[in-house]
Amino acid sequence: MTNFRTLAKVAETAMRSVFEPTPLQRNDHLSQKYGAEIYLKREDLTPVRSYKLRGAFNAMRKVLAADPTKDLFVCASAGNHAQGMAYMCRHFGVRGVIFMPVTTPQQKVFKTEVFGGDSIEVRLIGDYFDDTLAAAQEYCVKASGTFLPPFDDPDVIEGQASVGVEIENQLRRVPDRVVLPVGGGGLSAGVTQYFGEDCAYTLVEPEGGKSLAAALAEGAPTTLEHVDSFVDGAAVARIGATTFDALKDIDPSDVRSAPEDRICSTILEILNVEGIVLEPAGALAIDILRDIKDEIKGKTVVCVTSGGNFDFERLNEVKERSQRYEGLKKYFILRLPQRPGALKEFLGILGPDDDIARFEYLKKSARNFGSVLIGIETKDPANFERLFAAIDALGMAYTDITQDETLAQFVI
Repeated sequence: MTNFRTLAKVAETAMRSVFEPTPLQRNDHLSQKYGAEIYLKREDLTPVRSYKLRGAFNAMRKVLAADPTKDLFVCASAGNHAQGMAYMCRHFGVRGVIFMPVTTPQQKVFKTEVFGGDSIEVRLIGDYFDDTLAAAQEYCVKASGTFLPPFDDPDVIEGQASVGVEIENQLRRVPDRVVLPVGGGGLSAGVTQYFGEDCAYTLVEPEGGKSLAAALAEGAPTTLEHVDSFVDGAAVARIGATTFDALKDIDPSDVRSAPEDRICSTILEILNVEGIVLEPAGALAIDILRDIKDEIKGKTVVCVTSGGNFDFERLNEVKERSQRYEGLKKYFILRLPQRPGALKEFLGILGPDDDIARFEYLKKSARNFGSVLIGIETKDPANFERLFAAIDALGMAYTDITQDETLAQFVI
């Protein structure tokens, strides 16, 4: 452990030739809300708006120190890892070939190219990441390049541990608790190894990608059958073997999960209250505070906001999912009688705070009835109890499909 701490400090010192430490900011809003001293470690403010360039820097630094003739680095990534490696290829003056899935949003491709400039080449290959990864690894062998993993590598983990070094330097002590997002485990493996048993931890995974929890339950990394990709910066089907080795003794009760729709509410809260733009993975550490509020009262807590690469084209989806989680928006299919005045009767039961966000005849399901898809927004979840009671009183049949994910994919 002492050796790891030393290596992490060396890595952190070396990084100062590239970028300044990210801020550690006390957040008044969250501190008052939870009765604790809440600090945000703003990894969303690195030059590439995520912590990923730390691991890329450290791994590349050590490869080049061992063999200065190395001049080709290869990775497969659809997001922050690609941008971190691209930035460091330009810094070190080496070539980089970055493989990304064909389905990668153009905005992410563009940003990667901007960070890497003439030093990198982006290749769009494969509809799915597994295909992209296989192509990258095959090319790397043929071209005699150096493959740079996103998390499952000792030097990458060591670089991510520099987050812990900066927290200790900036706070001038070890915090009572550090809250960390978990995807492949590079950041959490690095920071927990750096602080060791000197503080408590809460590790947070998205509900649809609990690879660490699954590994702890099985005693070894295991592949999830299904992963919800919404929290794309932390939605990993299988935690790394090297990262799990560092995390295997974590108490399972310290590993929490956050529902994707609730994360959307946290993104909007931090954006509207603090003006901080976070990607879904970057909001994980803040979102989970509500679940550990009794454990953190009166404590000094550092939440690592791991990234701010948020595509504002997703804002409508984030708002939609947040409203559904908060109970402020519901979708239902109404069986509306095909007679004069039926629609007017329905409209008449809407309250002053009820707003129709969607109204669409789906089909005539019977001679005397028609099916209507309706979306209602309101200001108080309790308004839906009154609305559905009023629909029942009219004798109209309806089906609430708000939480039916399969049906929602087709009609919402």
